Amino acid sequence: MSLDQRITLFRYEEKHEEKFKDQLLSFQLPPEQAEFTGLPEETLQDACTDAGKMGVVIAQGDRAVGFFVLHTGEGIADFFQDYSGAVLLRAFLMDYSSQGQGFAKAAMALLPDFVRRHYPEAEQIVLAVNERNIPAGQLYARAGFQDYGLRRSGSKGPQLILQYELATEAVAPAAHG
Repeated sequence: MSLDQRITLFRYEEKHEEKFKDQLLSFQLPPEQAEFTGLPEETLQDACTDAGKMGVVIAQGDRAVGFFVLHTGEGIADFFQDYSGAVLLRAFLMDYSSQGQGFAKAAMALLPDFVRRHYPEAEQIVLAVNERNIPAGQLYARAGFQDYGLRRSGSKGPQLILQYELATEAVAPAAHG
């Protein structure tokens, strides 16, 4: 079984609360990682109430192993000025107990099709990563995100703005939703 078939990505909605909310709220990260991202306890409520944001669960079967937020619209102009065709990937994280098993790599492989499915008008995925967060930067680079020299000053220091151009080919059928 290939790694990308071991996990799924799905939009976190009210119907998932009973099954996944407690798991997401129990996610933990060591301090050296927590400084770079928001845990679901900090981002989940906003992702559920802000129409421009979508919370996304990375799951292995019935177990949440990761979480991130997709953000669109004018609210991302502080991160990326040419926001009209962009989807901002925010707060990407893997629960500490699930790290080192290839789940982040698999989630990044599934991300382009997931974005195409939910945001068919999107031309690209963008993200901001702290330049000191070397492991995350390497993950994003291996997933095909490009550094075109855009920078942003963040609360924890300089951030690289990375971009992933979405191809216009048809989305392959998949079971992740």
